[in-house]
Amino acid sequence: MNLIEKGSALWYLQYFGIPLSLGIVLYKIINNLSLRKRRTTLQGKVVVITGASSGIGEALSHIFYQQGCKVVMASRRKSELERVKQDLMTKKIGFSIEPTVLELDVGELDQLEDFVDNVHSLCGHIDILVNNAGISHRGSILHTKLDVYKKIMNVNYLGSVGLTSAALPKMVERKRGHIVFISSVQGLIGLPERSAYAGSKHAMQAYADSLRAEMKQHNINVSVISPGYVKTAVSINALTGTGQPHGVMDSSTATGFSADYVAERIVDTIVNKDNELIISQFMGNLGIFLRRTIPSLYFYLAASRAAKT
Repeated sequence: MNLIEKGSALWYLQYFGIPLSLGIVLYKIINNLSLRKRRTTLQGKVVVITGASSGIGEALSHIFYQQGCKVVMASRRKSELERVKQDLMTKKIGFSIEPTVLELDVGELDQLEDFVDNVHSLCGHIDILVNNAGISHRGSILHTKLDVYKKIMNVNYLGSVGLTSAALPKMVERKRGHIVFISSVQGLIGLPERSAYAGSKHAMQAYADSLRAEMKQHNINVSVISPGYVKTAVSINALTGTGQPHGVMDSSTATGFSADYVAERIVDTIVNKDNELIISQFMGNLGIFLRRTIPSLYFYLAASRAAKT
């Protein structure tokens, strides 16, 4: 008895006598070619990226620029943005558009509306808003000051909300747009010594889910990206419980995914208009699975980890 559904990919492999291993290779080749073709739809799009001076934001700037997008790079460190811009401009791309550099501290909430107005005056509209700017946390709840929670929540959550709120009216008017939130696996599971960061990313996840539901009728897409460990300066720049920089490259971060790899996956998610992407190492995926299916075991393991630190 043949249990393979007629018309399925496996059915065609069996029908034409193609080995499964070869079929997987062919599928990957066809899928990659299809993604490349779909990426051409990005050409000419206005893409705003916060936290573009390093890490994932910098890597995304390179990819969108190579696809012929009008890239607007925002960050607190304008000199680093200028460095990224020069790197982009050295690439020999016939259909490239000169990137725009704008200084922005997303934690300064009263500046966000003016920033979006400035982008609209320079570019006319925003097609894709990537809320990437963020700051992490290293410290126990007992020894973390309230001001640290406020700062991290302002940068990671309220800053993204403020920019999104300012960008939405024109997107709704145009009946098109894409809002992207760079969250974290820690937006799906809480870890010891990361309470401020995990809390801000959980808030981002919930906000994005609400936003997605409301914007569906306006043809605006919402994607949430939840990376695991990525080799960036995130742990070095993380705030301790007193608000000082952590200043240490954690071993898990040092051995994480490259920012370039994560950025490639993010762009494919945007092109496919997927709602979310979880891109994590085994332990992160296991933690998410346990939290959802066997929460009591997850709580026990988290408490054990906390006891060790």
